[in-house]
Amino acid sequence: MNITALRPRFIGYLEPVADVFVRLGITPNQISLMALLAGIACAALFFLHQFLAGALLLLLSAVFDLVDGSVARKTGAHTNFGAVFDWIVDKYVDGLVLLGIGLGGVQVISQFLPVPAAADFGVVAFAIIGSLMNTFIKPVVYAEIGYREKVEGKIDDPLEGVGFFGRPETFVVLILGGLCNVIWVSVIIIAVCTNLSAIQRIMYLYKTLS
Repeated sequence: MNITALRPRFIGYLEPVADVFVRLGITPNQISLMALLAGIACAALFFLHQFLAGALLLLLSAVFDLVDGSVARKTGAHTNFGAVFDWIVDKYVDGLVLLGIGLGGVQVISQFLPVPAAADFGVVAFAIIGSLMNTFIKPVVYAEIGYREKVEGKIDDPLEGVGFFGRPETFVVLILGGLCNVIWVSVIIIAVCTNLSAIQRIMYLYKTLS
């Protein structure tokens, strides 16, 4: 079980927001682009140690990411490019937000352990790798095994509910860390949990595919 399993409920809460975009004539791809821009702005603010403002922009990026699918469903605008573009935007946001923290020189473990500052960036790099790899497993499975069945524009696959810590959990931890000004705690949690979740998915695939 993970937050992804609750995605339909969150989308239901955001239906009024999606209706606004539909009335304004804003396309799903444009909304995805807005999610990317909000993510880039979040990364810049995290780099400047403006964690509260960055967390709010990350929340906005997450809202856009949820709403674009609803708008596509309401307008019948599901396209293969849109699905691919959504994946690309997600990965850019995931990587850039964490990279902003690392390049900003946030003390992660050096504040309580006698280690060089480079160790802090190493933890951030580990978090980036785990965050990207945890979700990269899914498109690899799609390509190699051939999952193509889509439900409301998204591929329906058994990995959706596997892995205890995915992209939604990463966003929640980063947003809470930013709001509470303990972003270093968020980085450690993400570095550990995303990689453990990736291992969980690999073990699931090993058991089911071998």
